[in-house]
Amino acid sequence: MDFAFLITLFIIGCIGSFLSGMVGIGGSVINYPMLLYIPPLVGVMALSAHEVSGIGAIQVLFSTLGGVLAYRKSGFLHRSLILYMGSSILAGSLLGSYVSHFMPENGMNLVYGLLAIVAVVLMLIPKKGQRADAEEEVTFHKGLAAGIAFVIGSVSGVLGAGGAFILVPVMLSILKIPVRMTIASSLAITFLSAIGASAGKVLTGQVMLLPAVVLMLASLIAAPIGAKVGQKINAVYLQWALAAMITATAVKIWLDLL
Repeated sequence: MDFAFLITLFIIGCIGSFLSGMVGIGGSVINYPMLLYIPPLVGVMALSAHEVSGIGAIQVLFSTLGGVLAYRKSGFLHRSLILYMGSSILAGSLLGSYVSHFMPENGMNLVYGLLAIVAVVLMLIPKKGQRADAEEEVTFHKGLAAGIAFVIGSVSGVLGAGGAFILVPVMLSILKIPVRMTIASSLAITFLSAIGASAGKVLTGQVMLLPAVVLMLASLIAAPIGAKVGQKINAVYLQWALAAMITATAVKIWLDLL
């Protein structure tokens, strides 16, 4: 594990964490393919899908923590939504991350490809009357929110992901949460999901300590900056940016699988 490899990881971590903080996702949708493809492309040590998912879980944990801290005084964090969805997604992600230990690498990439397709579809569905900001008290179906969160956590936990890249469009399209509140609250929910995912990956020996520390440092530096930038950008632009990133990564994964 040489210095060039660690520098490559740090740069990838900074890019992914900045973008994740800006659009309110944990970063795995961006970092998973970058960590899988960029290191061997530039001639440094290659990582397996299990290793990528393990260190990615740690990265998501700290990038979402940094993002939540940046949003803590914004007024966009919905406490009830975070409580119901966060507790369910924590349990689901712990289960999914543990089960991933028994899956082959192609199986994990297939999970990523399927989740990315669902996320892209949800992002492209027209959303009539969608609000950028809350003009009145925001309500939601608590049972539906908790059930959706558990399913998302179970599947995304396989990848060491917090699940925000599927959680965000679900919150927008199904639960009808305003865009800015979705972006902020999804960071907190994804942070809880990342706790479960990280625990499962550590318990099954899928986490490489030094690369995980490098990504952790990159996340703590870049995610708060991205979140601050995101608060100053039009919410509609943030949503389109998220859709574009998910689409690009989905195309790459499916080209490799097929």
